[in-house]
Amino acid sequence: MKKLHIVLLGIAILLLASCKEEVEKPKVIYDATNKAKATAKIDSIQVAISDLPIQMEGTSYLIHPIADLRVYERGSKARYGSSSVIDLSFTISNYGENEITGYLQNLKFQRTDSDSISALTDKPALILTATYLKSVSDRAKKQVMVYTMFDLDTNKDGKLDTSDIKCLYLSDISGKKFTKISAGFQELIDWNLIESKNRLYFRTVEDTNKNGQFDKNDVVHYNYVDLSNGEWKVSSYEPI
Repeated sequence: MKKLHIVLLGIAILLLASCKEEVEKPKVIYDATNKAKATAKIDSIQVAISDLPIQMEGTSYLIHPIADLRVYERGSKARYGSSSVIDLSFTISNYGENEITGYLQNLKFQRTDSDSISALTDKPALILTATYLKSVSDRAKKQVMVYTMFDLDTNKDGKLDTSDIKCLYLSDISGKKFTKISAGFQELIDWNLIESKNRLYFRTVEDTNKNGQFDKNDVVHYNYVDLSNGEWKVSSYEPI
């Protein structure tokens, strides 16, 4: 019985250590000057594909979701064109009411009366949501898209993924005027549209103690953008 207790205690310690290591994995790695650096590498074994285009109601643009198709071969090595591949899916996005979701590397935009297609960004990106603010279009005659995404390899692990800092962007319905509105190296918490004021409110948290994590000791920032104003100026406010 004593040996069993020792074994169980050892397993518990290993599990606690594993959980602690996972929880404490930093989202930001700082260099010697205490400034964060972030450069994402492009995986050369990825193949980009597009879903069929989507047209938001009342707009004159088609949106083409772009993401990487990953094909896996038995034995855990990735190859393309192999007869032994498994778990292959050509669907890379989902479309709900005025919102595209997925793990997208880009979006491309095309006017319905044109064959020309332009990309949202020419930099590495991981886009989680792309939301068309239809109510703002109806009220303020401004056709605005909102993106939650990752744009920097903030933890410096050589890849862009959900372990990095999430940020907030805007663009118009053509994909032009692509603008980051959350501050650099501040983690996006959430955003909300107040339709009556045509304002996009959002919260971010700043790693003020520079420990590479976001916790209760850091500072939460409260901001909004007046979407009826074409400049998309970020204003802060203090509800607390």
